[in-house]
Amino acid sequence: MTILIIVGIIVLLGIIFASMYNSLVKLRNNRENAFADIDVQLKQRHDLIPQLVDTVKGYAAHEKETLDRVIQARNGAVSARTIDEKIAAENQLSSALSGLKITLEAYPDLKANQNFLQLQEEIADVENKLAAVRRYFNSATKEYNNAVQTFPSNIIAGMTGFQREIMFDLGKNERANLEQAPKISF
Repeated sequence: MTILIIVGIIVLLGIIFASMYNSLVKLRNNRENAFADIDVQLKQRHDLIPQLVDTVKGYAAHEKETLDRVIQARNGAVSARTIDEKIAAENQLSSALSGLKITLEAYPDLKANQNFLQLQEEIADVENKLAAVRRYFNSATKEYNNAVQTFPSNIIAGMTGFQREIMFDLGKNERANLEQAPKISF
């Protein structure tokens, strides 16, 4: 009888272990799937940036440094391999694009150009979709991190190599920009 109880407890612990492990795997896969959605939007963003730069070049030939920063940041983002590298590279690209937006304010003719307006709308659409999938990725990451860090699944996570993952945040430069009041002019 005692052996049956011990075997029953071992089987029950095995079932609990397997259930928690499978839960962690599902959460990790959900996070990776969420980043795959980000990758789709980033690919579209990366494809649009050279078009934007070429359009701007015709109007802002002397703004070479700003355009070069955008292209370098885009190339860095395209060549990033891991999720962490992509997050860092995309933060640099967002910062470079912010610099380009400021530069464009000096070119009223460009802002009225039909090709530029259409391209700007496409980029705005991609940026909005990118923001949505980033929110979903961060939600999936939070859920995963909660499972990795809370008891009792943290024991299983520690034993099987699951670890806390980073969120897709704005980065220091973008966060600093958000702390400044927007400039509004009429």
